[in-house]
Amino acid sequence: MSQNLLDRYLRTMTNMFGTPARALVKGDGVYVWDADGKQYTDFLAGIAVNALGHAHPALVEALTEQAQTLGHISNLFTSLPQVALAERLTALAGADEGACFFANSGTEANEAAFKLARRYGHSTGGTRGKIIALENAFHGRTMGALALTWKPQYREPFAPLPGGVTFVPAGDFAALQAELDDTVAAVVIEPVQGEAGVRNFPAGYLAQVRQACDDHGALLIFDEIQSGIGRTGTWFGFQNAELTGTEEPVVPDAMTLAKGLGGGMPIGAMVTFGRDVSDLFTAGQHGTTFGGNPLATATALAVLDTIESERILDNVREVGSYLAQQLRVLPGVKAVRAYGLWQGIELDTETLLAQGQKLPEGGLAPKVVAKALEYGYIINATGESTLRLAPPLIITQEQVEPLLSDLPDILAETVAEAN
Repeated sequence: MSQNLLDRYLRTMTNMFGTPARALVKGDGVYVWDADGKQYTDFLAGIAVNALGHAHPALVEALTEQAQTLGHISNLFTSLPQVALAERLTALAGADEGACFFANSGTEANEAAFKLARRYGHSTGGTRGKIIALENAFHGRTMGALALTWKPQYREPFAPLPGGVTFVPAGDFAALQAELDDTVAAVVIEPVQGEAGVRNFPAGYLAQVRQACDDHGALLIFDEIQSGIGRTGTWFGFQNAELTGTEEPVVPDAMTLAKGLGGGMPIGAMVTFGRDVSDLFTAGQHGTTFGGNPLATATALAVLDTIESERILDNVREVGSYLAQQLRVLPGVKAVRAYGLWQGIELDTETLLAQGQKLPEGGLAPKVVAKALEYGYIINATGESTLRLAPPLIITQEQVEPLLSDLPDILAETVAEAN
């Protein structure tokens, strides 16, 4: 059955994603099943999307109830779920006089943020044409978001991209400060760089950038598409003292959200802070057909309600801490960068090479991902030696134990097959 679905996929779908690893047909909690009936523990959650796992009753109920009443109305009108979600997000973010724009995805939210920076530049007399982004950043693949994305292999096939973006080394405040002057409209930063391997910055870096933006009158925009909605153990990464290195949150002028916000339903959001920033867009300057529709916003409200009522942020911190501690002592693991249930595992390729071992062609981590699938685990690689875990926020300590037990064997078998 799986092979039949994969063959049909390859005949009918574009080649943007290559050949799918499996054809999945069912999910329940932290588990999914393929078309042949094999079960997998999902340690990727649809790339940090399925915050409440698969088929969570609260999401099913919210989606079903809303579909029976009002599905789509366009943004010529509004609905209770849309307004309620905007109120909830601005309250959770502490965004006094803040506002929301709802889209369908993270890259669309970042497109809105890109345009927000341009609007700000024009509102100050047109002298602020520059946007600063970081090396190793990932903000999406549409043209504006791609202009903010660092990886040359993503960017170069689609050049020329929208101009005015300057990249500086990630975490190097002196380099950023050298580029930050009164011609800069905005600085765009992921509080943790997810696609770069779940990498944080030096303690206090985000606060330094915040102060520098204030000094030069530039906007600070946080891309919280992966770090937001509880992934690091706080509602948003900018509220997480472990990330910021400060007692108080490092509050941006705007942030973008997606992924976990809908728990599986397509939704993105840009949240602005303060009236000056919230009023930059006027009617007709940006838009969306499906963004903020009742189905997506009702489901997102259910995600937020469930995270709060079931104290899931506590679970993220507790299970995330346990998982990181156990991973760090496993053979073959060099380091673990852990922020709640978002973890980058650096494999010890140096020791393997020193022992005379060969590494698999294409990198050790991608081959470990493939071997883990054989064992029944869905994990991810962000580079040749880096694994990424981003499981559902509801995962328990008991449910992570099998991976901890099997990972040394998965690694050993992968290395043995390359030698």
